[in-house]
Amino acid sequence: MSVPHAKLPAWAEYGLIPLVNLLVAFAVAGLVVLLVGESPLEAAYHMINGAFGRGEYIGFTLYYATTFIFTGLAVAVAFHAGLFNIGGEGQAYVAGIGVALACLWLDRIMPWYVVFPVAILGAALFGAAWAFIPGWLQAKRGSHIVITTIMFNFIAASLMNYMLNRVMKPLGSMSLETRTFEAGGQLPRLDWLMKIFGLSVGTSPFNVTFLLALAAAFGVWVLIWRTRLGYEMRTMGHSPAAARYAGIKEARIIVITMMISGALAGMMALNPIMGETYRMQLDFVQGAGFVGIAVALMGRSHPAGIIPAAILFGVLYQGGAEISFEMPSISRDMIVIIQGLVILFAGALEHMFRPALTRAVLAVSGRGHTEAAVKGA
Repeated sequence: MSVPHAKLPAWAEYGLIPLVNLLVAFAVAGLVVLLVGESPLEAAYHMINGAFGRGEYIGFTLYYATTFIFTGLAVAVAFHAGLFNIGGEGQAYVAGIGVALACLWLDRIMPWYVVFPVAILGAALFGAAWAFIPGWLQAKRGSHIVITTIMFNFIAASLMNYMLNRVMKPLGSMSLETRTFEAGGQLPRLDWLMKIFGLSVGTSPFNVTFLLALAAAFGVWVLIWRTRLGYEMRTMGHSPAAARYAGIKEARIIVITMMISGALAGMMALNPIMGETYRMQLDFVQGAGFVGIAVALMGRSHPAGIIPAAILFGVLYQGGAEISFEMPSISRDMIVIIQGLVILFAGALEHMFRPALTRAVLAVSGRGHTEAAVKGA
C-alpha cells in the first residue's frame, strides 16, 4: 500500500504523470468528437494549426497563456500554504478597477512605460485587498477560505456592475465600459520578439504583459523555495501542527499568502484591459480565475510546470476557436467539454494512474527492489 505514495523522481512527478493524464483526457475527448460524427485526427490538426500555424495564431495562444500564468500562480501560492483560493475571478475583477483608474488618470499625460508600473501597482493592491478579507476571516474567525472566496466572486461581479454603470461609464454611453484609453494606457505588442523567429503578431493582442508574467513566475519560485516566508508557507501547507510547534504564526501566514495570491490574480487584469481592449469592460475576466485552478494542478504548483500548463490552455482556447470555425458540427460548447475533460483528469482524477505508474517507475529504476530489501532487513 505504500507504493502509490512513494516519492517519485522529478521527471515522473512533474512530467510523466501530467502527460499521461493529459493524453487520457484527449483520448476521451476524441471519443466525444467521434460521437458527433467527426474525425478526431482532423479536429486535432485544426487545433494545432489554429494555435501554432501562423505567427498571429501563436500570438493569440500566448496572449491567453499570459492570463492563465497569473491566475495559475495565484492558485499555486495558496496551495503551498494549504489554502484553496477559488476567488481569483473576483480578485482579478476588482483589480481591473485599479488598472482602469491608473489609465484614466495618466493615459493622456504620461507614456505607457510610466503608466504601466502604476497600473501594475494598482492591480496588485486591489487584488491583494480583495483577497485580504477572506484571508483575515479564516485566520481570525475560522471561516472556510473556499466558501468566502467563492462568495466574494459574486460580490466582485456586483461591485463591477455598479462601478461601470454608475461611476466609471462615460456620460451619454449605454455600454458598461470605461472610455477608451489614450496611447499612455495602451501596451505595445511584442512584434520584436516574434520577429526574432521570423514571425509577425498580426492582429493578435500579444503584448508586454507576457514578460511580466514570466517575471512573476520567477518571483514566485524565489519566494516559495528561496525565502524564509516561502519556507514557512510550505511548512504550514505540509503540517499546520508542525508549523505551530516551530513557532510559525498561522494567522500571519494565511493573511500574507492570500494577499500575495490576490495580487498575482489581480495582475491578470493588465493583459485584457491594457493589452487588448484598451478599456475596462464588464466580464473581462471570462473565467480565467477558474482556469487558473486547473493550470496550477497540472503544473504541480511549480512555476516551471505552470507556464507550459498555461500555454496548453492557451492552445485549447485559440485552437478550439479554429476547430469550431473549420468544423461547424463541433460547437464552442464542445470545446468547453474538452477543456473540462483536461481539468477532470488533471485535477479530480489526478491520482487515477499514479499507483500503476509509481510501480512501473520504481521497478525500472530498481528502487522497488531496494525498498523491499530494506523492509525485509
